[in-house]
Amino acid sequence: MPTIAVDVMGSDMGPEELIVGIRQALVSDKSDYEIIVVGDDRIISPMLMRQGVLKDRRVKVYSASQVIEMDEKPLQAIKTKRDASMIRAIELVKIGTADAVLSCGNTGAMMAGGTIRLRTIDGIERPALGTVIPGKVKNFVMIDVGAAPDPKPESLVDNAILGANYAHVALGVKNPRVGLLSNGTEDGKGNMLVQTAHRLFKAQEGVINYGGLIEGFGLFDGEFDVVVCDGFTGNVVLKSLESSIRMFKDILKEEIMRSWVYKLGMFIASGAFKNLKKRLPIDKYAGAPLLGLNGLVVKAHGSSNRKQIAGAIHITLRCLRKRMQERIKEDVARLNEIVAQNKASAIERERQLEVEES
Repeated sequence: MPTIAVDVMGSDMGPEELIVGIRQALVSDKSDYEIIVVGDDRIISPMLMRQGVLKDRRVKVYSASQVIEMDEKPLQAIKTKRDASMIRAIELVKIGTADAVLSCGNTGAMMAGGTIRLRTIDGIERPALGTVIPGKVKNFVMIDVGAAPDPKPESLVDNAILGANYAHVALGVKNPRVGLLSNGTEDGKGNMLVQTAHRLFKAQEGVINYGGLIEGFGLFDGEFDVVVCDGFTGNVVLKSLESSIRMFKDILKEEIMRSWVYKLGMFIASGAFKNLKKRLPIDKYAGAPLLGLNGLVVKAHGSSNRKQIAGAIHITLRCLRKRMQERIKEDVARLNEIVAQNKASAIERERQLEVEES
């Protein structure tokens, strides 16, 4: 039975909003799974009683007396707050009591805590954050959006495998097409990281369905199911997108309020705006998994509301039920085998050249 440890402390909205989100997830999905609510028992018990969550047989509580705040330094917080709800939730995954952890807390602490406690999968050097981004034709996965700002080219290849497996689970794409974000689509475009990774991608035929480079102009056109980039670039793109959406929303609201004619137009177009909201995966894909670890770690936004928490629980369950972790390990093993074969072939070619020259 899939089990998710949910850290309800440390979010901007407070623990009760997360507990309501848990209740909504339990109501909307009646199947067999368990939720372990992790937090300070003195604070959350009255909330759990008030929301009726404890009536559900699938809910358990694990008390943790400390909270890692948003402004704390990650490594220092991990060392000094051993009974923090986030750390306890991650440890539940480490010992096998839970299969996944979901938290809205300090992103740096979650990435550091998850990496230190769970370690990376054999063959993966660094984990990566993947998230679903809305597109004009279809949604796509962007990876990495903040875990590794300065990765090696080989890590971008790993990210392609991680992102493709998440796209398979979250978006239902059987053989996700992967693109590498650059400042142009021609060979030779991009910095040294992108150029080297581009060559490596083309050499991994059979493991990665690589479609080539993609630039910002085509990011939302639906050409790729997975877009790979370094964590610095991905984080900038993600936050710029979120900021742009808020800006256009505020501008639109200001302009509508200027005239009753505009208000009438807004009322007439309300159906179109409802459809637009349905196409944006804000609630459905609210959790961003930290992929590549020996255990599923899912990060939700610090300001996630109840609908987004319920959505994050649902996407976490899909990852568990679709055996995403096992599929990643299988693909990484295949990649390592191909890399080893390519190296052996290169060594053999060099040896033959040396023999011919002598």
